[in-house]
Amino acid sequence: MLLWRKFLINFLKLLFFWILVFDFQRILFTIHNFSKFQGIGVWEYLGAYFHSFRLDLASASFLSLLPLLFLLLATIFSNKIFRKLFFIVLIIEAVFVAAIHCGEINAYTAWNHKLTSRVFTHLLNPDEVVRSADWGMTIGFFVYAFLEIVFSIKIAKWLFKNLTSISALSKIIKSAFGVLAFSLFSCILLLFSRGGLQPIPINIDAAYYSKNYVTNDLSVNSTYFFGKSYLLYNRSDIDNLMPKIDLHQAQESTAKLFDYPKEHDNLILKNTRPNVVFIILEGWSANAVSCLDGPENITPHFDNLAKEGILFTNFFSNSGTSEIGNASIFSGYPAIPEISLSMQSEKHRKLPTINEDLKKWGYSTNYLFSGDLKYGNIGGFFTDHGFDVVLDENDFPSNLKRGKLNYYDHDLFKMLLSKIDETKEPFLHCAFTGSTHSPYDFPNKGFTRFKGEESAYLNSMMYADKALFDFLEKCKTKSWYQNTLFVFVADHGHGTPENLDPSDSYYYRIPMLFWGPALKDEYKGIKNNKMLCQTDIPTTLMYQMKGDISRYPWSRDMFNPLVPEFVLHTIQRGYGYVTPRGNFTFLMDSQSFLQDSLNKKEVMDGKSFLLTIYNNYKNL
Repeated sequence: MLLWRKFLINFLKLLFFWILVFDFQRILFTIHNFSKFQGIGVWEYLGAYFHSFRLDLASASFLSLLPLLFLLLATIFSNKIFRKLFFIVLIIEAVFVAAIHCGEINAYTAWNHKLTSRVFTHLLNPDEVVRSADWGMTIGFFVYAFLEIVFSIKIAKWLFKNLTSISALSKIIKSAFGVLAFSLFSCILLLFSRGGLQPIPINIDAAYYSKNYVTNDLSVNSTYFFGKSYLLYNRSDIDNLMPKIDLHQAQESTAKLFDYPKEHDNLILKNTRPNVVFIILEGWSANAVSCLDGPENITPHFDNLAKEGILFTNFFSNSGTSEIGNASIFSGYPAIPEISLSMQSEKHRKLPTINEDLKKWGYSTNYLFSGDLKYGNIGGFFTDHGFDVVLDENDFPSNLKRGKLNYYDHDLFKMLLSKIDETKEPFLHCAFTGSTHSPYDFPNKGFTRFKGEESAYLNSMMYADKALFDFLEKCKTKSWYQNTLFVFVADHGHGTPENLDPSDSYYYRIPMLFWGPALKDEYKGIKNNKMLCQTDIPTTLMYQMKGDISRYPWSRDMFNPLVPEFVLHTIQRGYGYVTPRGNFTFLMDSQSFLQDSLNKKEVMDGKSFLLTIYNNYKNL
């Protein structure tokens, strides 16, 4: 028992060591970037040290995996070499952590975001680094590095000054203890490093707590953020897999795709300042919606809504994941293979979003999800872009029944309705559903019409359709309803018995519907058959609301009769391009087509568009 107690205490000291190091880094960061904290209250600032704990613990756990081995050996055996090796490994890691943070302290002044893998592109050209860094930055880096390393050494010596072994036990007992203890405590560290047993591992959003990005950046652990960025860098460093086309020619080709007269008279709204309610439909596939060629009577309520609104019959998602879908919908920025823009705050913060335009006109802006917004850093994306309120499962009443991943859609809509009622007009409210996501949890098991392949998903679609109908029926009793535009759009497609191939372009075909009393009567019941996608929503709304459409250069006006028709979308390790004449999908690793029914010019247009947007992304 003495050995277990002694090692447990040392284990906790090891985690505590890293927590102290991370908080010391925050103090230095604050000192160097003090001007950026002007106007931030004391309690809001101190919140960073509290809300950072979960991400700090995850980072500390990962960094402790290797030192744990030598700490265990030093606790068991009397040989001083293990004690020395423990300190050496610990300080080497501390130097590495200090290098990351000291680079961030200096870079933040100019970049306004945390240190990312972008640094590797600079390190490939040392001359650029030398010429771009002034003496103050260079000296500052080494001063802060010295302070952090000295602090780490002092704290390590203080915490582990009595690190000695217990010699009274036999080598057999010590060896057995060592194997058991390392197995147990390494598993604990791995569990801590993913943030717990929840389905979705911890992400940087776990440290977000403020509407001010500076305090959020202070809260987010620098080592964790950099490590995450490095993994993304390795995954998305796809220069060699991009189309081998002259960039200038690709940009000219892409410019022609977006070259069409922008003025038109198709104004669908009764006034330019309606309330706007977005319902982001989790995984709704066009092949699972009856009025879009899905099974008969699977979505009778949505079908009736389509008869009263403007239904887009050839509408596509830009990718196959929720975080990319949400980012595309609100920013109008195309998806890029193997890149998740919402995970890269230093990139996406430079993009405009719909809510930012609406806030200029006095709108309150709100986003609600019934699950965990840490997934794909969706919550961080919307927080960074200034949504007034961003809520997820942590804000739902704890006494509600729920599925494995989220609260049920009818409870999401109940909460959405109450939040809208509390909001002053005009408003933007957004809700992201979840019951149509695997494992397809919903409370009423009466929806069991379908059997066989994808039956659970199709049955959940029936439930989700009914929950949406019930919500809208309640909306009709509200005073704000008469001046409200509802936008129903899926975040991405889903496999159905008709199409299970995520490498098929038409797998990404999804429902898109404008609906509500804010629409002019003459536009109700119309079908738009043009081939369009999620990125086209911002420009479409801005034109109808008399906003600045030039802010969204990759977004088209869906109501413009001359709008060109094409869609660029991603697949796993590849991309696709769709036009009214056909499509292609392309695997980047093998540099081969999976599908191709387009002529050479359209293939070149699709590849040019991808190369152009990728080059734009790299320069964000």
